[in-house]
Amino acid sequence: MDIETKMDVVKGFAQEIITEQELRTLFETNNHPVAYDGFEPSGMVPLHTGIYRAKTIKKMLDIGIKFNLYVADYFAFINNKMGGDLERIRDVGKYFVEAWKGAGVDTGKINIVWAKDLMDDFSYWDRFIKVGRAFSLDRAKRAITIMGRKEGDMLDAAQLFYPAMQVTDVFQMDIDICELGLDQRKASILAREVAQKYKWKVPVVVSHPYILGLKGQPQDLKTKDEGELMQYKMSKSDPKSAILIHDTHEQIKEKVGHAYCPERVIEGNPMFNYLELLILDDFSKPITIERPEKFGGTIEAGSYKELQKLYLEGRIHPMDLKSFVADELERMIKPVREHFEKDKHAKELYEKVKGYQITR
Repeated sequence: MDIETKMDVVKGFAQEIITEQELRTLFETNNHPVAYDGFEPSGMVPLHTGIYRAKTIKKMLDIGIKFNLYVADYFAFINNKMGGDLERIRDVGKYFVEAWKGAGVDTGKINIVWAKDLMDDFSYWDRFIKVGRAFSLDRAKRAITIMGRKEGDMLDAAQLFYPAMQVTDVFQMDIDICELGLDQRKASILAREVAQKYKWKVPVVVSHPYILGLKGQPQDLKTKDEGELMQYKMSKSDPKSAILIHDTHEQIKEKVGHAYCPERVIEGNPMFNYLELLILDDFSKPITIERPEKFGGTIEAGSYKELQKLYLEGRIHPMDLKSFVADELERMIKPVREHFEKDKHAKELYEKVKGYQITR
């Protein structure tokens, strides 16, 4: 596969690349660079963790990138997920892996890495100390937004280790591309700075955008602060904000039916966010929205751009758009839901995790 095609694939889902030239050079010198994303095992899998990440991971595998899925069990322990119960956290991690399998990720083509296994090697802690010496305590505190906390939150001592641990992971796994969500940008930038300080390999940062929660995002939002922006992303801690991979078609329709979707508004509208990031693979293809004859009958847009135009003109009602999006989300979620219904091991893990007390 040629370099331009690889670049186009990554730019197609990335919100930010630091830097494009470094990524191009990486593709020119390495046919199979290693990328990673990390996940705290913390309860039921939502749309963005299961469906969205599976979609982007498959795209990266298709262009020859090797991928490490990092199951951050000790990070979840530090962050008090699942009440700080490591046994439960690891059950949830195994359940996460089954979710990605159900979403079509070939686990034979990726490397699943557990934090526990990585940290069992003494060299990890030798590197951790070097990483920790490379930036200040104040810098570490500013980076705690990567763990879903706000700057200024009361922390215990272990939580202060979190940023340095996440940076250490990058070098311990010998990562070429930090391909994480935009909410993890501070850790990825720290990794680049530490690498430059010690003359280690500098990772390319590819940040994918966050999936909006069902409550949407204010149209006039001007802030670029990551901590403020993250309050609008989909989060399973807010049941009214998230769609889960186990939701039935009826539940999806109900949740989407109550979602933020004002007439003639695209900015901050989660329906368009899902169309762009999850549903549409080709923005140039026609989009057909079926509706009863009494409401104007089936409407077809020649492309996504035309769909936006029709919505801005008020020719597509929010309920028609919501109905289309709900059906498309069902199409994507159904195979994952069925995996947990048909696969005995996956079903047992799901039932076990469902029974656990989920904590933030």
